[in-house]
Amino acid sequence: MYFTDRGIEELAARRGEEEVSLAWVAERLREFVDLNPDFEIPVERLATWLARLDDDDDDGDG
Repeated sequence: MYFTDRGIEELAARRGEEEVSLAWVAERLREFVDLNPDFEIPVERLATWLARLDDDDDDGDG
């Protein structure tokens, strides 16, 4: 288990039953980056990865 898995596990345990929109998640990510600017690049990468998950032309081969 990676160190970051603890945060993911806590998120699933505490809020896993909730339904939220992606617009809500995007706003929370913006707030997080505003409060923690050092995390701008990792949050941007996560957001981009989530946005492109279903892209057929990006099969992960490079």
